[in-house]
Amino acid sequence: MWTKIDYFFEKNKGFYLFLLLLLPVSQYGRTNKLEKDIMKTISFNKVWLTGNEKNYITQALSEGKTCGNGNFTHKCQSFFEEKLGSCKCLLTTSCTDALEMCAMLAGIQPGDEVIVPSYTFVSTALAFVRQGARIVFADSRMDNPCIDEQKLEALVTPRTRAIVPVHYAGIACDMDVILAVAERHLLVIEDAAQAIDSFYKGRPLGSIGHLAAFSFHETKNIQCGEGGLLAINDPRFVKRSEILWEKGTNRAEFFRGEINKYGWVDTGSSFLPPEYVAAFLWAQLEALDSIQQKRKEIWNMYYQNLQGISSLSLPVLPDYATNNAHAFYAVCATPEERTALIRYLKSHGVYSVFHYLSLHKSDFVKNQKWEVEELPQADKYTDCLVRFPLFYALEPDEVKYICEQIKSFYTSER
Repeated sequence: MWTKIDYFFEKNKGFYLFLLLLLPVSQYGRTNKLEKDIMKTISFNKVWLTGNEKNYITQALSEGKTCGNGNFTHKCQSFFEEKLGSCKCLLTTSCTDALEMCAMLAGIQPGDEVIVPSYTFVSTALAFVRQGARIVFADSRMDNPCIDEQKLEALVTPRTRAIVPVHYAGIACDMDVILAVAERHLLVIEDAAQAIDSFYKGRPLGSIGHLAAFSFHETKNIQCGEGGLLAINDPRFVKRSEILWEKGTNRAEFFRGEINKYGWVDTGSSFLPPEYVAAFLWAQLEALDSIQQKRKEIWNMYYQNLQGISSLSLPVLPDYATNNAHAFYAVCATPEERTALIRYLKSHGVYSVFHYLSLHKSDFVKNQKWEVEELPQADKYTDCLVRFPLFYALEPDEVKYICEQIKSFYTSER
């Protein structure tokens, strides 16, 4: 129920907004800080469009093919096959779907074990659980949230079938160590959801494991709302990947003229996105270099401006990895400090967020009654990691303002 004050302000809000526009301009942009605090907040993420998305969607519609696997699908897949050097790349409706295809291609059966980091999104584990696997959770590194490669050997048993490293924030896991552990006929499946345009010792992430999955969710560097990609780097999986992709049929061979009819030959599902989604994605891929340049500039501004805060640990980039500026995160000293920082930033118009909850402590795992080890580093990131806004349209003065508020939090009495 409105009060008289609420009603008065609502009736006269146009007048008050006009008065705000008359206030002097400040160093933070077109309006002064008072107006910025009252009228504008800095969201955690904001979708950016190149301007060609609508044009290409219109083109896809005019070509009369909307169901997928058309011209724009082929463009996107060829782009990644060339960039990654993969045997085959297939667009999917999400990274989750791409991971589910990986689990199918890996032949995961009930009773098999798959090693997955605890500090990751649920899809990393869920794709293999759907095939009946038991997940063996690995801890994170001390210096960054990626899987602790040095502890993998102890997790391998005769039932282990695959290791699924996650390149957190686009920062590479130490793939040489992981591949060495997997030499005993284990598959390595890269969860490269956040890792487009990032590298390990000069090799693109997503091109190193037997299989890899990428995400084009709206929070990613390159996005189409919802979308994903399966990258096949081992030729033995190419033929079956097309069958799984096409609902368990050999329709892809039929369309290429390799057979005169197609039918049901295997399991599978409807993983293929519609053509207008591929058209949207193609507009983003064309602008990959400029998008990456801007995001890296923003990331570097954060890193340079937040030096010297003793209780706030900034991202660590190993010498074998590159930075694709997917996210800028920091690790607070305590959970209470993180909660207070997020609350403080929100009160000053900045939306920061935490990230994953340790999967090994989830209700699902408890209900499965799986035996799990203590994973202190995964829990540390669960409790203490905070992410700050990072998106293409974020302006330098906004990054400066965010950094000033973070520093103000740490110098104020709390």
